[in-house]
Formats: sequence, structure tokens, C-alpha cells
Amino acid sequence: MSETRGVPREAGRYGFEAFDCAPALRLEAHERVSNLHIEGLNRRAEKLEALIEKLEKRLWLTVYGVVAVILAQAFQSIMTAAPMAGLP
Repeated sequence: MSETRGVPREAGRYGFEAFDCAPALRLEAHERVSNLHIEGLNRRAEKLEALIEKLEKRLWLTVYGVVAVILAQAFQSIMTAAPMAGLP
């Protein structure tokens, strides 16, 4: 087998023909499966990071909303308690 899946192999050394042995093929298959697993894990981690960023934005929006309501209530209570200057 001088070519495996369309990939040319280098010529054999010292007059011997290059060949693939079963352990090497098993190792290559295991490496491909491991790479697929790692790529899947990376995609999942990226999705989780994107979801966390969305959640963080929503959380900050909620915090700013609560602070705005508290400040509005404080301003309203100050306005009702303070007498209006300049009224006859």
C-alpha cells in the first residue's frame, strides 16, 4: 500500500516498501476520535460562554432597572416632602 486514502506515503527506507501495521492504524483512528471529542467539547464550551454572556447582560439590565426604580422613588419622596419655593 503506497497510498492510504489519497495521501501519498514516502518511499520506504533501505529498499523496503512502506506499509501500515494494525497498531499504527488503531492509533490513528484513536487520534481522530479524540480530535472529534475535543472539537465537540470546544464547541460546547463556546456555546456555554455565549449563554453566560447573555445571562450576564440580562443580570446587569435587571440591576440597573432596580437601581433606577429605587432612585425614582427616592426622588419622588424628596419632591413631595420639600415645600415648593416660589408658590404664593
